[in-house]
Amino acid sequence: MILPPFLMEQCWVLVGMMGAGKSSIGRALADASGRTFVDTDLLIQQRLGRPISQVFQVYGEDAFRCHETSVLRGLEPNRVVLATGGGIVLRPENWTEMRRLGPTIYLKASPETLIDRLEKSKKKRPLLEVEGWEDRLRTLLAARTPLYEQADVTVEVDDAQLDTGAEFVLQALKKAGYA
Repeated sequence: MILPPFLMEQCWVLVGMMGAGKSSIGRALADASGRTFVDTDLLIQQRLGRPISQVFQVYGEDAFRCHETSVLRGLEPNRVVLATGGGIVLRPENWTEMRRLGPTIYLKASPETLIDRLEKSKKKRPLLEVEGWEDRLRTLLAARTPLYEQADVTVEVDDAQLDTGAEFVLQALKKAGYA
C-alpha cells in the first residue's frame, strides 16, 4: 500500500548561504525534534574520501555539483534534518530531489551576518578563498537569493543562536503544517 504524502516520513531540507547555520542549526534542530542529522557535504566527503576543499581543488566545482545531485538522488524521505551545501540550489534537478525528500527551509541571513559568522569559522569555504571574499559572498548571495526563496518555508536567522535558531525553524515548520 502506498501512503499518502502527508503520512510519509519526510526530511526537513535546509538550504541557504554558507554561514547561515545549516549545519549548526540543523544539528540542534535534529536534537530538538528527535530526528537524525545528515549533511550532504559530509556524505560527499565520505564518498570521495577527501575534504570538500580538496574535492573543489582536485575535481572542480562542476564535479562537486554532480556529486551533490547524486547524493540527493540516493536519499529516501525519512526522519532526517538534511543540511545541504550553499550552492545546491543552482541545479533545477536538485530542487526536484529536495522536494521529493520533504519540505525545504531557507535559513535567511543578511550579508553582514554571514560575513561575521564566516570570519569566525574554522571551516574553509572553497568559493571564498579569494581576495575580497566579502564581495564574492555578496555577489553569490545576490545571485542565489531568488533560488533560496523558492523554499517552502523561510526562517530569518540573523539574530539566532543555535538553540533559538532551531526553535525558530521548528515553529515555522509547525505553522506551515510540516511538524
